[in-house]
Amino acid sequence: MTIVSHPSADGDELIIAIPGRFDFNKHQDFRDCYRCAGIHPKRYVIDFANTTYLDSSALGMLLLLRDFAGGDEADIRLINCGSTVREILSIASFEQLFEIA
Repeated sequence: MTIVSHPSADGDELIIAIPGRFDFNKHQDFRDCYRCAGIHPKRYVIDFANTTYLDSSALGMLLLLRDFAGGDEADIRLINCGSTVREILSIASFEQLFEIA
């Protein structure tokens, strides 16, 4: 399954949906989604509705997105996190770096 991204109607937001396992095999697809979107959104939304698992490389990819989006000033929301994804994010203390809904 491929990572899919699309901008909001006003272009202020880029939504990235990650199906299945979010691991190193999806590194290039994930990077391409936010670097090659053709827009410069104010906010990034990562939709984990169909994500079954993420590993340490996925956590690293989220940190790379955060750096790309402006570091401490970045507006990145992680949404629709299932229990497995939420637990991994919590263990990594990502609620201190990202808005998790």
